[in-house]
Amino acid sequence: MSLTKISWADRVWNPLLGCTRVSDGCDSCYAISTVHRWAHSPNPTVAAAFGGLTEHRDGRLDWTGRVNLLPGRLEPLGVRKPQRWFVNSQADLFHEQVPLSHIQQVLAVVAAAPRHTFMVLTKRHARMAAVMRRRGLARAVWDIAADTRGAHPAADGWPLRNLWLGVSVEDQRWADIRIPALLDTPAAVRWISAEPLLAPIDLRPYLAAATGTETQPGLGRVAGHQPQLDWIVAGGESGPHARAMNPAWVRAVRDQALSTGTPFWFKQWGAWAPTGRHASTLSPRNTRELLAGPPLDAHGNREVIEHLGTTRAGDLLDGRIWQQLPVLGERSPAR
Repeated sequence: MSLTKISWADRVWNPLLGCTRVSDGCDSCYAISTVHRWAHSPNPTVAAAFGGLTEHRDGRLDWTGRVNLLPGRLEPLGVRKPQRWFVNSQADLFHEQVPLSHIQQVLAVVAAAPRHTFMVLTKRHARMAAVMRRRGLARAVWDIAADTRGAHPAADGWPLRNLWLGVSVEDQRWADIRIPALLDTPAAVRWISAEPLLAPIDLRPYLAAATGTETQPGLGRVAGHQPQLDWIVAGGESGPHARAMNPAWVRAVRDQALSTGTPFWFKQWGAWAPTGRHASTLSPRNTRELLAGPPLDAHGNREVIEHLGTTRAGDLLDGRIWQQLPVLGERSPAR
């Protein structure tokens, strides 16, 4: 069950379940319907794990605000082959209902499995920064790791080299709120997921200087040790009520990444994608087509995007797949 279709991860690990909406990026959260469906599983163990987390309220399915802790889920320890694990695809590790003791247990599994890479994504930027900077956290995590079943900690290091911490940023407002907190958080790799990308975002203040300055994940500029983003993931929204992503927005994010040598991963277009057609009129032909971006030529032609569905829309951006990953101690050259 831990295998995933998320392109940038090999597996998902959910040591807790449940969440709460906090910003516009949560409006079409796929996890709510997934959790609701599993809560009605005929398997009583599965139903209990997912139970009580969703409810119908104000005309839509939503979270109840409850979080179910699942400390017995230790799947990464039993997988020998190195994998990229997305931690909590159906929850937020730094949700206010998650006790510090459980966060420490999760981090202890990360410490006990250095062969794996663990990718955490949160919208609770403030709590993430506070917890990860907490005095005594490293000692507590390594003590738990030493007692964890199947644990073989290799070193008493901090921050954990196999833990990538990231924040979700759907627009400029949340980028300017969440990214500074992320950059103030100890991490081997700091990354963002601009998905769903709902508006243009200028990430240049948070990226390495475009002058060719060499940087290393977790350190930022080597000369000044000023943290910078190490990885950028972007994509559009999926689902029946998906909002359209303007192709110009994601191209701008890609170009900002490439100009600074920051690895870039385009996950998907989502439900809406360019069709390859242009139109000079400002009015869409029907409700399943939109006109996006600035004029493409002197005649005012604009790009047409269409509601294709996630599978048909795919993950090609300007004719190619963008799947770059950060490597500790390295930075891709600016292109």
